[in-house]
Amino acid sequence: MKLRVQYDGCESRRASKLKESLTVMQPNSDERDAHAGNGLSLNLQQEHLTKTQTPTGAPALAESGEVRVHMTGDSGETSAGGASSRRSRASSHSHSHSHGHSRAQHPPHTHEPEFAEPDMDSGETSSSFSELRYLYHWIQKSLPFLVILGSKLVIQHALGLAVGVGLFMTFLYVNKSLQTQVFLQDRHSKLQCLWLLLFMTLSTSLLYYTFLPESLHYCLIFLGPSIEPLGFWEVLWTVGVTNFIIKFLMMGTKCLILLPPSSLLSFRSQGRWLMLTEELGQIYQALAPVPPWFRYLVTYQEVDGTTGLTLGVLLALVYLIMKLLGLYSQRAAITKTVRIFSKGEHTGMPASRSQCSEAGDVCPICQGEYRDPRSLVCQHVFCDECIALWFNREKSCPLCRTVITEKVYKWRDGATSPHLQIY
Repeated sequence: MKLRVQYDGCESRRASKLKESLTVMQPNSDERDAHAGNGLSLNLQQEHLTKTQTPTGAPALAESGEVRVHMTGDSGETSAGGASSRRSRASSHSHSHSHGHSRAQHPPHTHEPEFAEPDMDSGETSSSFSELRYLYHWIQKSLPFLVILGSKLVIQHALGLAVGVGLFMTFLYVNKSLQTQVFLQDRHSKLQCLWLLLFMTLSTSLLYYTFLPESLHYCLIFLGPSIEPLGFWEVLWTVGVTNFIIKFLMMGTKCLILLPPSSLLSFRSQGRWLMLTEELGQIYQALAPVPPWFRYLVTYQEVDGTTGLTLGVLLALVYLIMKLLGLYSQRAAITKTVRIFSKGEHTGMPASRSQCSEAGDVCPICQGEYRDPRSLVCQHVFCDECIALWFNREKSCPLCRTVITEKVYKWRDGATSPHLQIY
């Protein structure tokens, strides 16, 4: 009787262990969801354990020893998936007892599905293309209206636009011609210089005669024009016209500098005078817009009364402070120009006859005989005037490109700054 009770207890423990192993083999909810997401469902069903009575009257545990695996998937499953399911079904019973305790101690590893990162580049590209396509369609639809509006503005301001284009083309022509004449040195044409001077004089006179009621010439003596009402566009146009007229005055002065013969005014002295004229002209251009803008800021405001006047005065004071700071920043350039004009500077050392003979007695720049030859640190020989003109724009030797000076003296070649000073 005692042996039978022990046998029954042993059998009950074996049954409980088998139930635990089969319970571990059942997938949890996360695994079922993962398999379902892949189109494959895995169902593990535990066989009912039934006790059968042996012929001797001792209870025996009838184990089926089989785990049923139901595979469901799409109709397009491959044969490799079916083979793997069959292998898992065949090996489930053989490894159920050996891995039961290990799975009970270590929780089953859940494989999280891997998702491919979206291609951000393609998304951004498609978005940018869609925006460009939208902008293109908008311009295409709005083009007729833009053409109509542009035509209206051109017709309304036809005279002012024509004056601006004419002044700009005149400036380009005279500036290019002046640089050519300075480069030719003693071969320059005095007749051409006189023609440029006459052309700019007639153009300026015609402009001021056309706009005589507006008194645009007052801006040259730091007075405001007689334009009523003096709005923003009127001030902008007046300042632009005055700026071009000042450029014409400076270029006319440069034409006068080129008229004296080289015996009275050497080419090096002409370069210094041209440089000083341009620097003074830039200061003049910076000061000329002050009266029109000051008048506009003080008297033209949409807010009437004391508040509008106070705001206008404050804006005008801020503008004057900005203008003074701009002039102060030009102080170094003006000081350097005055020092060069008063003292003069020579490049290199005087060249000897032997150095000129070794160089071929011909200047590499002007292709003529040496006039006041100068030898650079690289031992190349040039005319003093030729090399001075070269260093107006460059810092290195024309032949070997050795850096000779760290300073570039602008405006000695007769050029005029195309910068438009509008404030």
